[in-house]
Formats: sequence, C-alpha cells, structure tokens
Amino acid sequence: MVYPNKKVLAVCGDGGFMMNSQELETAVRLKLNLVVIILNDGSYGMIELAQERLGFENFGLTFGNPDFVKYAESYGAYGHRITNTENLNAKLDECLNTNGVHVIDIPVDYSLNYTILHKEIKEKTCTL
Repeated sequence: MVYPNKKVLAVCGDGGFMMNSQELETAVRLKLNLVVIILNDGSYGMIELAQERLGFENFGLTFGNPDFVKYAESYGAYGHRITNTENLNAKLDECLNTNGVHVIDIPVDYSLNYTILHKEIKEKTCTL
C-alpha cells in the first residue's frame, strides 16, 4: 500500500493462506494490485515436515479446502487454477500485467519431500 503502483506477489501454502484469507476483502476494497499463489496440498505441509524431523507423530494436519477460484471470486478477486505446469508462466504474466487481486491455486504433491529430505539427503551426506 506504500507503493500502490507496484505489483505484489505472495506465495503461500493453502493452510497459511486460509489463516488470513479474509484479507482478500481488504485487498479488493482497497483496489490493490496483488497476486497470491497458493501451493495447495490439502495439509499443513511444513508443520508435518517439522513434526517428522522431530520424531513426532502427525496429527490433525490434513483438511479439505474450498474451491479457491470461487473463493477468490466471492470476494471480487480473480481466481485461477493451474492444472499443467506448462501454463504457469503465461498465467503469472497475465496476472502480473492485469490490475486487481489475483489468486492462483496450484495443486502440489509434497510426498517427494519426505524421500528427498529424509532418505536421499541422509544417503548422500556424511553423518557425524
């Protein structure tokens, strides 16, 4: 809001977005130029990863989400969904070059994180 002519890009997970998603109303009302990318995995992925690292059992970390396209539109924002990674750059360019509040829902699969961060790194690094 300090630089109203500049475009802002926010990248967040679906859980983090839903904690403050009502601020879409504020952004639309104030006619901000904002693009929000939601990395949607239907869970608190970062909390899950932290729990696993600490050896805790995962509990209460998965949830159902609203349709983020319709959710954005219900606040007067533009809603978009990426179903193919090849379309991401074009959609991002479109949103960055169109005034208003844009929400881009990107389904992601973090299941590879466990393999990469827990198994492969341990196999490829020295442990002391």
